[in-house]
Amino acid sequence: MTEAVTEIVRGGARLLIVGAPGAGKGTQAVFIAESLGIPAVSTGDIFRYNIANETPLGLKVKEITASGGYVPDELTNEIVASRLSEADARQGFLLDGYPRTTGQVAFLDAWLAEHGTQLDAVIQLTADTEHVVERLLKRAADQGRADDSEEVIRERLAIYERETAPLIDVYGGRGLLVTVDGLGTIDDVAERIHDGLEARGIHRPGAAA
Repeated sequence: MTEAVTEIVRGGARLLIVGAPGAGKGTQAVFIAESLGIPAVSTGDIFRYNIANETPLGLKVKEITASGGYVPDELTNEIVASRLSEADARQGFLLDGYPRTTGQVAFLDAWLAEHGTQLDAVIQLTADTEHVVERLLKRAADQGRADDSEEVIRERLAIYERETAPLIDVYGGRGLLVTVDGLGTIDDVAERIHDGLEARGIHRPGAAA
C-alpha cells in the first residue's frame, strides 16, 4: 500500500453497522454516514457499481453471480479494500454488509492495521422478530413481491442470526458494540445511534464533545 492510501484511512470515525432484514439498517447507514460526513460503504452498492461499469472486478462478480455462485471472500475483500482506498474515505467510513464472515473480519483487521487504524465502533440494530416479519410482509404486499412469504422471511431472519452471531461475538468481545433498538421513526433511531456513538467519543461535526 502507498503512503497516500495510508493517509486516507487515518481520518475520522471508522464504523460498521449490522442489523437483520427489515431492521432499517440500509436507511440508517446512509442517514448516520451523512450526519458524520463519511461515506456509507455498502458491498451491494459496490458490486452493482463495478458490474455496471464493467470493471475487471465487476466482470468477475458478474460471471460468478450469473452462474448462481457465491462471491468468494478473496474477491469481496479485494473490492472492499479498493473502495476504502478512495479519497472520500479519508475521514472514515461506515461499512454496511461487510464483513459477513470471520475470514472477512480477519482481512479487515489486517488491512486496517496495515494502515495504522482500526474500527471505532460496531452499530448493532436490534428489532423484535414478530415486528420485523410484519414489516417485511407489508413491504412485500406494497411492492407486489409474492415470493416474500412469511416462511421465506423467517428463513432469511434465521440465516442472518446464524451468520451474524459469530461476528457479534467477536466485536462484542472487543467492546466495540453499540446496541440500539431499531424500532421507531428514522429520526428516533438515528438519535439513539448518535447517543451511543457519542458515549464512545464519536461526535457529529460541530457537536459539543
